[in-house]
Amino acid sequence: MTKPVKETIHAKGLDIGVYTNDFKNEFISLTDIAKYRSDQPFILVCNWMRNRDVIEFLGLWEKLHNPNFKPIEFDRFKNEAGGNAFTMSPEKWITSTNSIGIISKRGRGGGTYAHFDRTRKYILKPRKQLTKITILPTLSHFCSIIEP
Repeated sequence: MTKPVKETIHAKGLDIGVYTNDFKNEFISLTDIAKYRSDQPFILVCNWMRNRDVIEFLGLWEKLHNPNFKPIEFDRFKNEAGGNAFTMSPEKWITSTNSIGIISKRGRGGGTYAHFDRTRKYILKPRKQLTKITILPTLSHFCSIIEP
């Protein structure tokens, strides 16, 4: 495996990390985006992942792109998502479903990253204006959490 390459994109005053190992699969930092609103971005990402629509989208993407995806675990999460007792973290999603579209890194330069392919042609709602941007399809929901 080659050494990961990090680049930074700038949007609305944010520096957002984009990583790749092979220049075909790029991952955008959800943690960097969440830092815009919170000094605890991991909690924001976990809360975003509790949403049923997010879980359904992540599962659909994995079914289309990941032959090793575990649909039975996904179905369990989909049925529980949105409930008051439901909790989700990037690590739990990755290990339970064998996800390839979300990655989580610990330590310096760590965070939660989403496959850039998920991020095309969708809407981000900064300050109540719809803006086309290449972020995560369900990122409009994510940004509604982080945008005041």
